[in-house]
Amino acid sequence: MEALKLGWIGLGNMGNPMVKNLLKAGFEMTVFNRSRDKETELIELGAKSAANPQELMNTCDVVITMLSNDAAVKEVFESENGLLAQNYSGKMIINMSTVSPETSRYLDKICTAHHVHFIDAPVSGSVKPAQDGSLVILVGASDEDYVLAKPIFNVLGKVSIPVGEPGKASSAKLAINYLLGLNLQGLAETIIFAEKSGVRKEDMLSIINEGACGNGITNIKANSILNNSYPAAFALKHLVKDLRLAKEAGLDSPLIHPLCDSYEVAQKEGLGDEDVMAIITSLRNK
Repeated sequence: MEALKLGWIGLGNMGNPMVKNLLKAGFEMTVFNRSRDKETELIELGAKSAANPQELMNTCDVVITMLSNDAAVKEVFESENGLLAQNYSGKMIINMSTVSPETSRYLDKICTAHHVHFIDAPVSGSVKPAQDGSLVILVGASDEDYVLAKPIFNVLGKVSIPVGEPGKASSAKLAINYLLGLNLQGLAETIIFAEKSGVRKEDMLSIINEGACGNGITNIKANSILNNSYPAAFALKHLVKDLRLAKEAGLDSPLIHPLCDSYEVAQKEGLGDEDVMAIITSLRNK
């Protein structure tokens, strides 16, 4: 497995530390990013650079994509110099971007037509888990493909969970991000209500995190709330996209519609590039 040559497309806040972890683990890496300056640090650490996605497929056994949305992913698959510019029998593409289940099924279909194996593998976790190699990786793949990719996932995450064929992992990712949105909306509303009632946010956060209502995300976001500072670990605009994708995929529960509206308002107020916990800033103004 150590001999596998890996290609990577997408060197944003998540992709960059993930590639670093694979380099540290000894994988031979070739990278491509539309903003080529983002490749520089990784090349200094031992990665090679490809001229385009097609070159990655020519030179690598497995290519991993980590991009911002469905359109960006489809572009690198289907463009003139894209990943599927020709048939690459036996090679594998792993899409770790968050896209719709429909898009994942489509990518699986066109990969199969080009004799390429496809894995749908979005991640749960933001920048710090990406840096630490402690992501939760949701996997839509055949059993055989999962076995082949598992050593890669073992470097990038603390656990990888196969949930069925491609498309199902994307559904699982939208489901967990819906829960994320509910958690943070509830946390923000709780803090604001407590403050308006004369309870300090420091005390309310201690009550939450020392009790049964505390969880990983309420602990992680406590410092941001205390400091009133929201640098993006997971940008609010990305959650807006994921909630929209969940609705389009059929989520029609009582809370999805007001939740989606709340985050969309926050984005329109200019908070899209801040961390998702910046929802509290928007709600304070209501």
